[in-house]
Amino acid sequence: MVDRLVNSEANGRRIAFVEQCFGSSGQPLAMPHRVLVGEGVLTKMCRKKPKQRQFFLLNDILVYGNIVISKKKYNKQHIIPLENVKLQSVIDSETLRNGWQIISPNKSFTVYAATGTEKAEWMAHINKCVQDLLKKQGKQRPDVEDSPVWVPDQDTSKCMLCKKSEFNIINRRHHCRKCGIVVCGACSSNKWLMPQQSSKPLRVCTTCFSKLSAARDEVSAPVARDNGATSQDSSGEDSSDDDEDDAQKGPDQASFYGSAE
Repeated sequence: MVDRLVNSEANGRRIAFVEQCFGSSGQPLAMPHRVLVGEGVLTKMCRKKPKQRQFFLLNDILVYGNIVISKKKYNKQHIIPLENVKLQSVIDSETLRNGWQIISPNKSFTVYAATGTEKAEWMAHINKCVQDLLKKQGKQRPDVEDSPVWVPDQDTSKCMLCKKSEFNIINRRHHCRKCGIVVCGACSSNKWLMPQQSSKPLRVCTTCFSKLSAARDEVSAPVARDNGATSQDSSGEDSSDDDEDDAQKGPDQASFYGSAE
């Protein structure tokens, strides 16, 4: 089904409309052999609370952004290459259901669908796109380290490492970019270069720093350390995960244009 949509007028119009919705802030999406497989609103587990985000599944990338005006305007576009993606189902909780993790080297996070059916459809279509992409490229998923799924801020009121430091307005939360736990400043005063996530050294907890340092000593891997890390550039805020209220929200049933069979 996806192959039949390649270079079709309908597919071209859909991708052009997505580009229009992101405006000049988004990257161009139209490319030869690129197909918009499906789209819909998913609840993304952000740093401070779950928030609705608009997702677009293409046959080689996953795109998502903030909803400014539903079906009309989005911003803060993120693009994840599908060849690096793997999925992992999440067990339902009392408040959040129908979730799964989207895991990749540069970014990993949890999303939730409105229904179990939509969850199954999203996961099936994403997995099919990944399989087809790797098959066409004649290779397997790259053997690179994945980014961690961050522990949400509200899951803990104390540092998950020292178990003593309580968070407040002055004592801010930080996330280890290696393991994803929430830690205090004292327990995350070091930085390490992880090229799959950023070109700059990122904050890591003391436990991960010790493990990375030991591994570096064995294989002479590059390391960057900064014991004077300030809170200004290390809050761990994701530009798509801020707490600004979207201008207009509303869950819509996901639409898929290609078959996942």
